[in-house]
Amino acid sequence: MSLPIEDYALISDCFTGALVGKDGSIDWLCLPRYDSQSMFGSLLGTEDHGRWLVAPADPSASSTRHYEGDTMILVTRWRTAEGEVEVTDAMPMGDHRADVVRRVRGIRGQVRMRQDLRIRFGYARATPWVRKDSSTRPSALVAVAGPDAIVVRGSSLHAIDHAHAGEFTVGPGEVIDLSLTWYPSHRTPPEPLDVEASLQRTREWWTDWAAGCVHEGPYRDAVVRSLVLMRALSHLETGGIVAAATTSLPEQFGGERNWDYRYVWLRDASLTIGVLLEYGYDDSVDHWRDWLLRAIAGDPADLQIMYGLSGERDLQERVIESLPGYQGARPVRVGNGASTQFQADVIGEVMLGLDRGRRAGDAETRFSWALQRALMAYLEDNWRMPDHGIWEIRGEPQHFTHSRGLVWAAFDCAVRAVEDYGLDGPVDRWRRERDAVRAEIEANGWDAERQTYVQYYGSSEVDASLLQLAQVGFVSPEDPRMLGTVRAIEEDLMIDGLVLRYRTSSGVDGLPPGEHPFLACSFWLVEQYAGSGRLDDARGLMDRLVALRNDVGMLSEEYDVKGRSHAGNTPQALTHIALVRAAGAIARAEAGS
Repeated sequence: MSLPIEDYALISDCFTGALVGKDGSIDWLCLPRYDSQSMFGSLLGTEDHGRWLVAPADPSASSTRHYEGDTMILVTRWRTAEGEVEVTDAMPMGDHRADVVRRVRGIRGQVRMRQDLRIRFGYARATPWVRKDSSTRPSALVAVAGPDAIVVRGSSLHAIDHAHAGEFTVGPGEVIDLSLTWYPSHRTPPEPLDVEASLQRTREWWTDWAAGCVHEGPYRDAVVRSLVLMRALSHLETGGIVAAATTSLPEQFGGERNWDYRYVWLRDASLTIGVLLEYGYDDSVDHWRDWLLRAIAGDPADLQIMYGLSGERDLQERVIESLPGYQGARPVRVGNGASTQFQADVIGEVMLGLDRGRRAGDAETRFSWALQRALMAYLEDNWRMPDHGIWEIRGEPQHFTHSRGLVWAAFDCAVRAVEDYGLDGPVDRWRRERDAVRAEIEANGWDAERQTYVQYYGSSEVDASLLQLAQVGFVSPEDPRMLGTVRAIEEDLMIDGLVLRYRTSSGVDGLPPGEHPFLACSFWLVEQYAGSGRLDDARGLMDRLVALRNDVGMLSEEYDVKGRSHAGNTPQALTHIALVRAAGAIARAEAGS
């Protein structure tokens, strides 16, 4: 059975990533990209759905683990009755290969290690043909099925049914390198990897990137780890950032709220731009900005809320029957049906991201500004339509107040682009539209009796996304309307001090009720507290949230308060983006700015 979600750590080469469990098993790996089909899929099933275990043969062995400095190199220290051994797991950077390296180094005594390798391509639908290649020393295993092939090198393995197993002993100072390399099956196996050189290059790459962070305020370790995880979830060449490394980890254990997050949401890409600029990555932000502009190029009527890592549009959702689901949570989904939804807030997120770039000194091109003008023209014609909202409801579209707030932000960005930066555009018309959106929100999205903004027009429910109204400048964090909304959120949506997205019992999302607090929403509340003078509350909630990270600093989408466990896909980009923003808000509040 799969481990608790918090027991996994990510390793990545900025093309894809693997989840390594505390038990030494790689239970999730899709090659060569995050959104490729899995070859190790036991995360969503059992070991027979694919895994690669490297651990002591002693079942009573204990372990601790950490990332090496500010890198994505994972180091696990195992202790047995016979001695100690260290396993270093990494996906090498900078060689345009798809490799996984597992270096075993003896520390003390003689430790017997074992391997269990079960290769299952295509979401466990294809057990490969495996042959031994004796042309190299040591010999290698070559596994092929359809378009996929891997070569596994290192300690000897032998076949047992549809698995390969082996044992070896490592003593003090002894090093045994194990490696797995994916390649297209119509090509010859790549040459063996120089493991020492690859690890050193990878170590330097991550250390140099992390050193660019300018944050010296509170929660620096959590901020840097979150930034490194965001970089790990980003495609090195295209600039797209996946929402998470996984698909179908349940928001409700045993339920059907299981979604594929291995795609790029425009919302996440836009927020990433703002975070990178705030924390000193001005030289890197063009990569993300260029992805955003390429993805949204074309007729604005064809705009999607998410795309593939290279900007692919076909993300049709389907159910994968070959994987039984995380601890039985069905269905396992691939693709995402929300990609074709109309979510009015997305254009606002895009305009905010590009506005942040402008304010940081990024020059507009004729192409980039023309594209933004086209988006605004589309928004002028369509903003009054109901939409599916930031939470991608599967129920009937509504006039969501948060969506309208982001529509206001889009027009506000367009107006400021003309007024502050001299760009051309119908600024008088945009001002009128901006004022019309505000008037509509105040008339239809405000509950005067309870003194709060509401989830959607005509509703009495609140929604944690309303916390973003202050973030985008629609209201000040200290505005009485915002403070009233915070009170309502605290009354209705807080469970043991953490924040739900909304009350699923209302039925607005068209799904069976029940989910756990959404971690990004709790970080948004930290940001609101800091901005409205509640600094002690901000610090208190931030401390609680940072303490929920697992042993290597990762956070998933949600947190099960009763079960004290992570829930939903992991690591979640939006959660870590919100953590970084919250830390910045506290730093600014402490500085009095």
